[in-house]
Amino acid sequence: MKLVSLGQSDLQVTPVCLGTMTFGEQVSEADSHAILSRSLERGINFIDTAEMYSVPPKAETFQVTEKIFGNWFEKNPGARDKLVVATKVAGPSRGMPWIRNGSPDLSGADIIAACEGSLKRLKTDVIDLYQLHWPTRNVPMFGSLYFDPTKDNPAVASIHDQLQALQTLVQAGKVRAIGLSNETPYGVHEFVRVAEQYNLPRIATVQNVYCLISRALENGLDETMHRLGVSLLAYSPLGFGLLTGKYDVSGTTGPDAPAQARIAKYESMRKQRWGRPESLAAARRYNALAKEYGLTPTQMALAFCYTKWQVRSTIIGVTSVAQLDEDINAWGTTLPAELLQKIDAVRWEIRDPAN
Repeated sequence: MKLVSLGQSDLQVTPVCLGTMTFGEQVSEADSHAILSRSLERGINFIDTAEMYSVPPKAETFQVTEKIFGNWFEKNPGARDKLVVATKVAGPSRGMPWIRNGSPDLSGADIIAACEGSLKRLKTDVIDLYQLHWPTRNVPMFGSLYFDPTKDNPAVASIHDQLQALQTLVQAGKVRAIGLSNETPYGVHEFVRVAEQYNLPRIATVQNVYCLISRALENGLDETMHRLGVSLLAYSPLGFGLLTGKYDVSGTTGPDAPAQARIAKYESMRKQRWGRPESLAAARRYNALAKEYGLTPTQMALAFCYTKWQVRSTIIGVTSVAQLDEDINAWGTTLPAELLQKIDAVRWEIRDPAN
């Protein structure tokens, strides 16, 4: 894979990134280490994690994934120098009291303290890409649909305050570049505007959901990012597993779904956007299209992301080495123009049920 640049930063990464939110919950530490080693062997140089992981989030596994990373680095001298490592500071607690004791804020001091904690858990001196996991502002995210201005909280940290903290980390050599996640067009514009006005670090990336059943990014955020020179890191390209076809066989995302699948295993996941009946129905339409053209659903869903101009790097999440190889092997798959037209026709009919 030819390396690509992230935004206006000097980071050079593979266009496929290993996501790790399953490490420490669905995936044991030993298996996580095997996946990390295989990913490096296959040439992937970009790995993403977060202080909030594992997922589904809970107090018992908060920050566990970063610790698994750090232990792997310790066991594999030299591996850290071959990788671009991204992690994220959790936003306001939003019903997770183990995050900063339930604080509704993410202050500059919070960001600095969280970064120091991540550095220790990762057992590294620098984080290549440090991201704000979700906005401090009360905006639609994780499947919610509407912005409600009455829920604004003027007491929380401003974007300027957050950027000043990130500047402190960059100037100290603890962070190389910064990014956002689960952001809106306004948020991206404002982070860039404030950075340019006050000579503060400029965001290089935004990590947002993007897949066949969740393409809202194409309704304006893609133009924002293109014109501002900010790169998209696409997460959930397989729609939380719906776009692999495994739920087509079982016929449900409920108790009869594959036993180890996240939606079957964790009730909290079934209540999110991926558990909507409309999301499953849409995924089945796309999966059938893939088979019509001699592709596996996984191949088509990943190729869709891998080849879209909007996407700089696609984050793949796996629970085994076999899944990792399957996802990487899909790189280089091209989708015929006729198939792409049919994909867009399905979207025109059913829109984006997993937004």
